[in-house]
Amino acid sequence: MTSVSFAYKQRTVLENLTLTVHPKDYIAIIGPNGGGKTTLLKLILGLLKPDSGTIHVLGQDPSKTSHYIGYVPQDLHVNRYFPITVMDIVLMGCLSPQKKFFHSLKKKYRAKALETLDRLNMADYSHSTICSLSGGQRQRIFIARALMTDPEILLLDEPTTGIDSRGQADFYELLESLNTALTILMVSHDMMVISSHVKSVACVNRHLYYHDQSELSEHMIHNMYPGVMSGECPIELIAHGVPHRVLQKHHKLTVGTSGEKQ
Repeated sequence: MTSVSFAYKQRTVLENLTLTVHPKDYIAIIGPNGGGKTTLLKLILGLLKPDSGTIHVLGQDPSKTSHYIGYVPQDLHVNRYFPITVMDIVLMGCLSPQKKFFHSLKKKYRAKALETLDRLNMADYSHSTICSLSGGQRQRIFIARALMTDPEILLLDEPTTGIDSRGQADFYELLESLNTALTILMVSHDMMVISSHVKSVACVNRHLYYHDQSELSEHMIHNMYPGVMSGECPIELIAHGVPHRVLQKHHKLTVGTSGEKQ
């Protein structure tokens, strides 16, 4: 993407973003709430169109490449008690405007769905309902659904929301294994895991600040959270998986919380 800007009803959310994503990269997209992270994913998916600038996914307009992108949205509004099986959820990944007859497709794609579930160690749950799964298991199911079109790019929006620490560790191991074949862009607030798993970081807070390593620098934190580095509070930076506390000058101590375009 080059010089991309986007506004909701004249309120600018993203301004002059430029980013090149390389094949099989694994990028963490971080930033404050309301900074434009989810909007950025929607632009890449072609669900929104930029007010200015250009976006190309695999050399084409995003509207023509949706079948190359797997998308796992936030697990915040899922009705976990809806009586639907794991198999039915995964098979939904085969649906498109050209594939309207879901029931006739179920038999054809069932074998592929089982294969995908097995790849994610979830084949034994194919007949289970979503309400019987843990948070980590649900996310594996949603990834399985996203993989049914054999995408080249996987977008994830806050995928570890509602998952306990043990489940998160297993989940990030899964993403690392998928990254051997897929390009991954993941929106996350979990800075403690970033340098242990991802390859690069994009900080989004209206503007975009890209770092082609999995380290968070003081400069990036300042751009992402201007108030944090203003001298009012300390911040822990992550470098190669090791926390380093960087203290600016204080009056009081408070604890603060490129290649082929795609």
